[in-house]
Amino acid sequence: MTTLADTDSFVSALRAQAQRYHDRHPFHLRMNAGRLSRRQVRGWVANRFYYQENIPRKDAAILANCPNREVRRRWIRRIVDHDGTAGDEGGIEAWLRLAEAVGLTREEVLDQRHLVPGVRFAVDAYIVFARTRPWVEAVASSLTELFAPDLMAERLAAFERYYPWIDPGGLTYFRSRLAQAPRDSEHALRVVTEHCRSRDEQARAVAALSFKCDVLWSILDAIDHAYPD
Repeated sequence: MTTLADTDSFVSALRAQAQRYHDRHPFHLRMNAGRLSRRQVRGWVANRFYYQENIPRKDAAILANCPNREVRRRWIRRIVDHDGTAGDEGGIEAWLRLAEAVGLTREEVLDQRHLVPGVRFAVDAYIVFARTRPWVEAVASSLTELFAPDLMAERLAAFERYYPWIDPGGLTYFRSRLAQAPRDSEHALRVVTEHCRSRDEQARAVAALSFKCDVLWSILDAIDHAYPD
């Protein structure tokens, strides 16, 4: 017999994963305090791009596994947000503009010459997770977006205050995510709470979100190790 669980407790357990979000990582704390060198900022931007450019692949994997038409109709917007369309550059292009704003060239970001192994490993593991785990668990893993708006607002303020050498025009990505992340997380949370009804299903969803927190933390671990100063 399936044991149904309390939805409010489930949502609380998901939100509790904020304690493990990468905004608490030492590298991120130094970033927001204005304590990163230009080399460290550039290293972060170059390596984070590998995550950014793989987000549409992660979302495509979720779409491929999802049998629910209504979910697919909403989820596909995430791919458009990052890949862009005619007249809308999208998140990947916005990140490349950020790279240029911090003094990197598109070529050196796109050819991955700065990509460190730990970042590649963490991002690739996330793509494999999205492809191979049940689609609802992959959706649950995306719920780090619940914690993203505050992070984006703090990051934007920190960049504007402490890193005046960065062209403000390159900060468009952060501004756009202030609106996109709450919209996306609201939808994902509704999907997860509707489809995870048993205690086992809810536990797996929380574990998926915990895994995603580990991915983001591991990315910063690798960057922190590669760019100590």
